[in-house]
Amino acid sequence: MNTPYENLANAIVLSAVQDYRKALRILSRFPERRDAQKEKDSILQFFRSEWFYALTSIDPEFLIRKLDKEVAA
Repeated sequence: MNTPYENLANAIVLSAVQDYRKALRILSRFPERRDAQKEKDSILQFFRSEWFYALTSIDPEFLIRKLDKEVAA
């Protein structure tokens, strides 16, 4: 059973994953969309941050590669 802290941490990471997928989908169709590129860059910065490491033990580079492949397929 997860603690409230773990539930919150998981929700934060899941939200970032969903937002990253959305930004990638937009960029795959409209590469010129600067707002989507800024969102993607911001989320990548989060994935590689100390804050992300505090929230989860997931390897951020593995996660990024997996999401990139998922949306590219």
